[in-house]
Amino acid sequence: MENKKNQRQGPVYFVGAGPGDPELITLKGSRLLHSADVVIYAGSLVNTALLHGIRAELFDSAGMDLEAIIDVISTEYSSGRQVVRLHTGDPCLYGAIGEQMRRLAQIGIPFEVVPGVSSAMAAAAALKVELTVPEVTQTVIFTRQAGRTPVPPAESLKNLAAPQASMCIFLSISAIDTVVSELLAGGYPPDTPVAVVEKASWPEERIIQGNLDTIGALVKEAGIRKTAMIIVSKGLGNQDNTRSRLYHKNFSHEYRKGA
Repeated sequence: MENKKNQRQGPVYFVGAGPGDPELITLKGSRLLHSADVVIYAGSLVNTALLHGIRAELFDSAGMDLEAIIDVISTEYSSGRQVVRLHTGDPCLYGAIGEQMRRLAQIGIPFEVVPGVSSAMAAAAALKVELTVPEVTQTVIFTRQAGRTPVPPAESLKNLAAPQASMCIFLSISAIDTVVSELLAGGYPPDTPVAVVEKASWPEERIIQGNLDTIGALVKEAGIRKTAMIIVSKGLGNQDNTRSRLYHKNFSHEYRKGA
């Protein structure tokens, strides 16, 4: 019986849970979650509504270190059970999956990664904006302010500010004053639009909007201290009068002849 189970067993799956709304997990991620025997989830971040009704044994990784996580994965996989490691958002962004995958490769356990919806995308959706506005901004930077986890000096907010591109700043709301001062020092004008989206896609989602010179005070007044995305973009204030060439009647491309 054990051999048959092992023959049916797939790899360990790293699954992106999405930003919070349980309907924003991918179809593949949901299917794997409901067929898993074991789910190790980031309990401090993942919406536990995703875990309602699944049959798996659950392990909350919030209180676990890397060695404990790998030990659970190794033990459960070796016993023939299907394992899902559930990360918030998309696992490739600030998910710390690299070190887990390296350990699994070292001990010969196969794995796959299933992408998810990032909180950056959910925040833009909540704001009902494009982050790439034609002829205003065509680049998006995903980054964070240095804190207990350092950032390479060349990737400081001050250095990244030079192009004045759209910027999605993760894990930095508690350092909003430093974020603002770094961006101003790097060249963003004080009137650059900024939005803060707390718990994007969750029922308790909140949106605060202002400019670089006002957002710090607004965030403090709202009492937002964690789980928030900071979006800095000229595009936030330039969406009404812009138009892409793609759908302009005079624009020709492979599928349509322009007027």
